[in-house]
Amino acid sequence: MPRESRPALPVSLSPLTPPDWLVRSLKPQSAPIPWAAVARASVAMALPLALGILAGQPSYGALASMGALSGVIGDTADAYRMRIFNIAVPQLFGALGVTLGSLVFGHGWVAVGAVTFVALVSGMMSTIGAVASVSGLLLLLNCVVGAGLPMPGQWWLAPLLMTGGGLLVLTLALLAWPLRSGVPERAAVAASYRSVAALLDAAGTDTYDEARTAVTASLNQSYDLVLARRTRDHGRNAELVRLVAQLNALTPVIEAAPAADQAARHACVRLPPEVPAAVRALADAVERGETPRTEPAEAPARAAARIPEPQDHAARALDHAVLHAAETLADPDPLGVIGTDDRLGRPAALRVRARRAARNVVLSGASWRYGLRLALCIGLAQSLVSIIDVPRSYWVALTVTFVLKPDFGSVFSRAVLRALGTAAGLVVAAAVLAEVPHGWWDVPVMMVLAPLIPALTTRGYGYQTAAITPVILLLSDILNHQGLGLVVPRLVDSLIGCGITLVAGYLLWPESWGTRIGDRLADAVADTARYVECAFGDGDAAARARMRRGLYRDLSVIRSEFQRALTEPPPTGTRAAAWWPLVVAVERILDATTAARVRIRHGAEPPTPSEVAEVARELHGLAARLRTSVTLEKGHADFTDDAQDSVLEPLRQEVSAARAVASPQGGQKGRGELRNSTAG
Repeated sequence: MPRESRPALPVSLSPLTPPDWLVRSLKPQSAPIPWAAVARASVAMALPLALGILAGQPSYGALASMGALSGVIGDTADAYRMRIFNIAVPQLFGALGVTLGSLVFGHGWVAVGAVTFVALVSGMMSTIGAVASVSGLLLLLNCVVGAGLPMPGQWWLAPLLMTGGGLLVLTLALLAWPLRSGVPERAAVAASYRSVAALLDAAGTDTYDEARTAVTASLNQSYDLVLARRTRDHGRNAELVRLVAQLNALTPVIEAAPAADQAARHACVRLPPEVPAAVRALADAVERGETPRTEPAEAPARAAARIPEPQDHAARALDHAVLHAAETLADPDPLGVIGTDDRLGRPAALRVRARRAARNVVLSGASWRYGLRLALCIGLAQSLVSIIDVPRSYWVALTVTFVLKPDFGSVFSRAVLRALGTAAGLVVAAAVLAEVPHGWWDVPVMMVLAPLIPALTTRGYGYQTAAITPVILLLSDILNHQGLGLVVPRLVDSLIGCGITLVAGYLLWPESWGTRIGDRLADAVADTARYVECAFGDGDAAARARMRRGLYRDLSVIRSEFQRALTEPPPTGTRAAAWWPLVVAVERILDATTAARVRIRHGAEPPTPSEVAEVARELHGLAARLRTSVTLEKGHADFTDDAQDSVLEPLRQEVSAARAVASPQGGQKGRGELRNSTAG
């Protein structure tokens, strides 16, 4: 029977226990500490302060440190070329933002209108992608700061200093590039190989689904790194061609993994440990960048050759796939595998994608809706502080900007976490402002506080807020010398900003608290039906590979959306929890389809066209039902052909399970187990 897989959902046991969505939001995420980024943050934010004090202009040093703070927040990429985009591009928009803000400082309602317009542009930019989102964030943040704080010196000095601080972070991040060029990309590809080895280890166990999700995430990261670099390198770069070929060589191994899982689960035929060991040997070779010209490069092929003789379809498929990967790594001429170069699709040139993104933003209803939401909240914040005397009122709009980022997570939970994180950060800030005198003591304090930002960012938004708050207050105090007088107003401003966001940016927009879960799943199910039709037809193998990768990537995005929805308060969070098993069921349908295709390729009897059409019809019917459902409705698969020995039988079982999940009666077992898991 198909396995049940659901996220662990803690439940309140007493009236004094925090609600489930808050517990999930506050739970620290498990992630390694980026020690290199921690060291860069310490140097990049303390050095400008030291130079400013040395020059007798501590306010200049504080502005440069503010720019460095933006660079530290954006310092998240592994590949060096991506660091340029992640740090430098947002800095340019940040410089533009502080310039616009400075020009309208003190101009009353003109400043309100200007900042509101910038908020509209910033919100629309945020729908393009990750770099554009951070760029839009800095554009608005710095505009708010420029419009709310008097900047020292000429109008051009503040953007120059802040940009210089951000570029200092970039310079420190690129210091090792000449010595480690290509290392992050190779490490990412090697990590994908290791995740596939872990997937093979998990075949036939209850951890298989989790391992498969990890493979999808790892492949997404690797392809993003390699192909993003490739779009800027239009020549036949041997290193890039080799990396793309190595990633593509993983495709047959991943396709064979579901067949191995089925064999281990239903026929009790476990994979020999030599198979994942061979894949790990390939991963080591990729990470070291070995070539056939060096003696150790022959080791992967030898390791693969020691795989025991295959005994069934799944073992034969894996045997061929691993040997193919070993041969790809051992190819002395990377251009010799150029035929596989475009198997998963060559990305468009950067200028083409930029033009396409700009057109989509202008014509997208979602882009305009988010831009208008952000502009409304910023306009209300700016208008409120213009009418009511709020000291250093720019903090209200800053809070709105940080919280109202749906692409960063749930707006509701971010508002709550922002308030809690600010309160925690203010405790640290109060101690610093009360006990640390201005001057050279600011430098060691900054060296201690700044590294907490990248260290705690990986733990969650609330923890990041708690780390950023004392840093911003210390820099603000250097600029305006208010001392402890900053603490209470900042807490009040944060609460006002969170309140504006919750009312004007969340409750007034039904799409914020009523996620379109059914539509997203329906699209995925319909695409899965088309993949089934393609997998057992006469289509091109490369087209099938692209379709399968695209489906897994889409399901990864849907998983992320569900994780965001789970942090929402009822009814959104509880509804997402009820629909979660169907997401897992769709992933298993993909696995079963791929496994059937692999078995056919290695000798199994292919299905008849009517069998394929029947499965596709059931999936299209499920998609149609989901489009018209707000809650899960009753449904069951109606297969007329009852051939138990068909290669599609495991696939039909998974489709039947998916139809059973999407029903209040037939899915009672899964739903009951879900309730039991939440109660535990």
